[in-house]
Amino acid sequence: MLRKLAAIILAASLPIVSAADAAPKKDFKICWSIYVGWMPWGYLSDSGIMKKWAEKNGINVEITRINDYVESINQYTAGGFDGCSMTNMDALSIPAGGGVDTTALIIGDFSNGNDAVILKDKAALADIAGQKVNLVELSVSHYLLARALDTVKLAEKDITVVNTSDADMVAAYGTSDVTSVVTWNPLVSEIVAMPGAHKVFDSSQIPGEIIDLMVVNTETLKDNPALGKALVGAWYEAMELMTSDTPEGKAAKEEMAKASGTDLAGFDAQLASTAMFFDPAKAVEFTNGTELPKTMDLVRNFLFSHGILGTNATSVDVVGMSFPDGSTLGDAKNVKLRFDPAFMAEAATATP
Repeated sequence: MLRKLAAIILAASLPIVSAADAAPKKDFKICWSIYVGWMPWGYLSDSGIMKKWAEKNGINVEITRINDYVESINQYTAGGFDGCSMTNMDALSIPAGGGVDTTALIIGDFSNGNDAVILKDKAALADIAGQKVNLVELSVSHYLLARALDTVKLAEKDITVVNTSDADMVAAYGTSDVTSVVTWNPLVSEIVAMPGAHKVFDSSQIPGEIIDLMVVNTETLKDNPALGKALVGAWYEAMELMTSDTPEGKAAKEEMAKASGTDLAGFDAQLASTAMFFDPAKAVEFTNGTELPKTMDLVRNFLFSHGILGTNATSVDVVGMSFPDGSTLGDAKNVKLRFDPAFMAEAATATP
């Protein structure tokens, strides 16, 4: 899984999708990348479930897997796709920060242990002080580290961040020079099985903060509600299948596991540290909850303090966000990220 942030977004080079661009249409493109919580998108495409729901709503939906996570977000931001899987932090920093009005259509899950801080030969988080910490800089790993440091009254000035590719993380940990890493599954599982590894903090200690979404262009969704209905309908059919104690449900998860490079046991292990909202009513409850605005306030302050809340942002309020109760964070006249549970709520009340 490459849930990395693009550190520099050249907003001027990214065309803003206008209402005219989002005129009613029949053909739509959605992209996704490898991560346990997003594997259903590939299955929806391969199994024909997406095709069924698209036809039911009178449209066509093409689902494309993109191996580079940041590239998928950049292509969505540039208008190449109508929707894309991404985290809440990346949705705010890249498309919203780049000026593209974006709606969180589906709240799929939140990381509940998939992301972790790991120390070598040390068992307490406070021991990280003075260490070099290897992580993908400006990523959810960086955010997790910042939140972890807060809990032991440390700050980033007390450690040294070493930008390290996720592809190199396991090998880096195996060297004598590396004593601390922050990363995500399946890398976490590999590293904690190595000598001297101690997981000292993980995302289960900040539940609900690293959120995995399917976002869509707001104007496109407004002009084409059939897209929202089709995506949400297909998604929750997959959720129902995954939780069914049936041969078909097992086979579906086996296909997702294979596509993510593991087996069913490995996939189930990753699901165990992922708080999946299999039930749309639970996703709606989470979206309507009082904690979401608090989380997004933490996220936007992290992004602003690291200089990645939009190009040339002069204030943490530069990008506006809206929530189901009508409240906003940031510039209410520049709302670019919207948490709207309407389509999920419709799925929750639909007659089976």
